[in-house]
This record gives sequence, structure tokens and C-alpha cells, in this order.
Amino acid sequence: MPAPQAMEHPAAPDLLRTGGWVNSEPFTLDEMQEEGKVVLIDFWTYTCINCIRTLPYLRDWHEKYADHGLVILGVHTPEFAFEHEYDNVVEAVGKFELEYPIVQDNEFGTWRAFNNRYWPAKYLIDHNGNIRYMHFGEGAYDETEMKIRDILTEAGFDVSSVAAGSDPGPARAEGSRVATIEESQTRELYAGYERNYGALMAQQVPPYVRHVEYYEAPDARVMYEDPGEYINHFLYLNGLWLNTLESIVHARETEDYEDYIALKFYGTSVNVVMSPESHGEGEEGGVPGEPYQVRIYLDDGPVPEEQAGKDIMYDSEGNSFVNVDESRMYFLVNKEEFGGGELRLTSNSPDFTVFAFTFGSYEGGEPGRNS
Repeated sequence: MPAPQAMEHPAAPDLLRTGGWVNSEPFTLDEMQEEGKVVLIDFWTYTCINCIRTLPYLRDWHEKYADHGLVILGVHTPEFAFEHEYDNVVEAVGKFELEYPIVQDNEFGTWRAFNNRYWPAKYLIDHNGNIRYMHFGEGAYDETEMKIRDILTEAGFDVSSVAAGSDPGPARAEGSRVATIEESQTRELYAGYERNYGALMAQQVPPYVRHVEYYEAPDARVMYEDPGEYINHFLYLNGLWLNTLESIVHARETEDYEDYIALKFYGTSVNVVMSPESHGEGEEGGVPGEPYQVRIYLDDGPVPEEQAGKDIMYDSEGNSFVNVDESRMYFLVNKEEFGGGELRLTSNSPDFTVFAFTFGSYEGGEPGRNS
């Protein structure tokens, strides 16, 4: 039977079946322990909005404590197939201005070694190689930083000259904690059949696409008809679409934006993961496609400029759109107050590919989103 101390502070497993490294040469946790370092492991993936929201705090901690014994290691465990690509990870690391080490965990080896289940997840490992603190999800940034300082001090590093942060994280918007499911913040909505069929089989939460014909066959091109009325927490389709493992793909080239994906949402912000991949007849997907434009309608009109996410642009006729030229998350809506709306995304391109929608309910909208 393990000693009480071992049970309270278990030894951290090492990094298993890792791939490419960014911002660092490969190292092991044992090597960090030999150097007396404290390690903060952050499990993340670059299209995860919950992960993205934590990155400013990680950048701050790296800047403040890297010279005081802290090594932050971002373990990039991908959610979607395109996130396995090393070049995509490198580009994301540059875009988010991350300077601490990042390692790919494409086979989920390190994820499973830590018995992890969440994006994001943080594990603070002391200079003896023991896990001293864990935090799952967003928030508690002030608490996490105090733990970092405590463990660094235990390891013999002097952090007295470094000002401690006191920000616990953004506050939830007024009205976002409501009793009814219909008016609650919209859950993450997945478009691929792996998640939808899984939800259908598990029968614990309803699947995400609200069309019976979606579930008749995988990898099928189906003509859908918009029912006209929407319920919060679901996706609706109109026109010809192909359901794939991870995404829903526009299955034809059109001229008048007649095919679309629609939803009713509640929140202050809306984001969508899209990709310019080709899924033409006989293609398996993952083939680079041509960049394309997606028109975005909020309540049957263009997204108002004061509610537009940072990826929204406007054409000469005032239509709001995003230009999809890479596989990533696109920021569509950023409102100051919590509330509902109907969103419609449409494109004439046969490469129009949607993976997932995510939502937020922060007071004043997403901090720094449009800067």
C-alpha cells in the first residue's frame, strides 16, 4: 500500500509516444527533475476555445517565471484530424505568440498516461517529480499562479521580486445562469457523425444535428430541408450536405447561397471551426481545397459591426462574411450582453466544411477578442 504522501502527491508519468516539438529540443520530465525545475503541463489543442482563453495567462506565467525555475510544457493533443499536422501546430503557436515548449501528442500517449479527460487541463509538477496541483477547464488563474509560486519557493527559487497576479478570470454575463434549458448557453455543437452517432447510441445527451435523415448512413450525400423553426442546442441544414466522421461538408457548388447550416443560440459569443478541405466525389477528405467565403447572417441580417467577432468582414454591399483560408476556429459573434439569436452560415463553395460551434457567456463579451 502506497504511503500517504505518495497517494496525496502521485509521481508524474513521463511523456509517452510524443511527436514533433516546437520552441524546444525534446526533453523528459526526469531531465527537468534532475535540473530541479518545476513543470506546468498544459493539455490543449489549438481549435479549442476553452484552451484559447487560457493562453494569455500561460504567456504571462512563462514571461514571469521562466527565469525562476518554471517550465511550461504545452502538450498538444488534437481533437480534429487537421490538428495532427505539425505545420498547422507551428502556425498556431506563432499566431498565439507562445514561446514556451510545445510537444505533439497525436497518439494520446501522454494524455492517457496522465489519465486526462479534459481540454484544457493543467498539472503542476514539483522538483521531485510529483503532481502537486491540477486544474481542469478555464478560470482559477489567481489560484493556479499562487500554487506555482509556492512550489517554486519550495524548490529553492526566489519569486519575491515577481508580482503575483490576482485575476481569477472573466466574469459570467448577467442572465447566463438561467433555469431553462432553452435559454441556457448553447452547448458545443458537433457536425461530424462520430459525435452525433455516439450521442445517439449513448442516449445520455441528444445528438447535435436535428434531422432524422442525417442518421440513415455515414458518408452520405443527403438533400436536407430547413424546418423553419429552431430549438436551442441543435444544428439545422438546408440543401445538399455530406456527413463525414468529423464534419459536415457542402456537397455541391451553388450560385445563390441557397444551401446553409443554421442554429439558434444563447450566449455572448459564437465561434466555428471550419476548413478549406476538398471532399469531392471519390475523395476521402483532408485534401487541400480552395479558400472560400462564408456569409454570416445574424437574425436574418448581416452581423452588426458592434457585435462582430474579429474574423468578420464586410463586402461592398454590406454582407458580413468570413474568408476561410486555413483550418482553424473563426470568431463570428461577440456581444456585450447575454441573449439569444439565430445564426445562418452559407457558401457557394463545395469545400465549405464545418466541424463544430462553440459559445461563450462572458460579461461584456470575450475579453480582447476584437483587439
